[in-house]
Amino acid sequence: MEHEKTERTKEETAIVLDFLPNGYHYDERPMYMKTPIAQAIGKEYFVLLELVPKKGIHLQPFEEVYIGDGKRDKIHHIVGKMSVAKLTATAKSELDFVIKDIIKKNEKKFIEFFNRAQPLSTRMHQLELLPGLGKKHMWQIIEARRDKPFEDFSDLKNRVKLMPDPEKTIIKRILQELEGSEKHRIFVEA
Repeated sequence: MEHEKTERTKEETAIVLDFLPNGYHYDERPMYMKTPIAQAIGKEYFVLLELVPKKGIHLQPFEEVYIGDGKRDKIHHIVGKMSVAKLTATAKSELDFVIKDIIKKNEKKFIEFFNRAQPLSTRMHQLELLPGLGKKHMWQIIEARRDKPFEDFSDLKNRVKLMPDPEKTIIKRILQELEGSEKHRIFVEA
């Protein structure tokens, strides 16, 4: 899950969190100079982005938009990455739901993290970076995956005693990484 740093990773698709057809309310320019803004999150690396749609395009929350290098049908350009602090109240309120949806649709990718996580040092393991997972759970996960890789979240919960909900644990970790409070990143591209 750790991203290869040799080549800059790019999002191909983003999910709209909020759409501001008249731009930001604090933008003091005259109305005719303002541009519509969409706040979105990348589907692959959870990058928060500020997007400008093409003229006449009205976006909806939860709408998937193509933002890759090819011909974009709805997005004119990407303004850039943004922080959680700059998200609108609507975008913040949708963040958990959208992240949960991405995880659900890509469960295989996230269960692979549990199957492949490695030590970071002699004292710290990647699994311990997840909220609520300590040494005890880490060793139980490592032992259980030696027998057979985990197939999905329910398999993980069934085979590891008192395992916190893996999906909620990953959501919490992604939110921590988005807020920038984590030294090691597992799921979010810096």
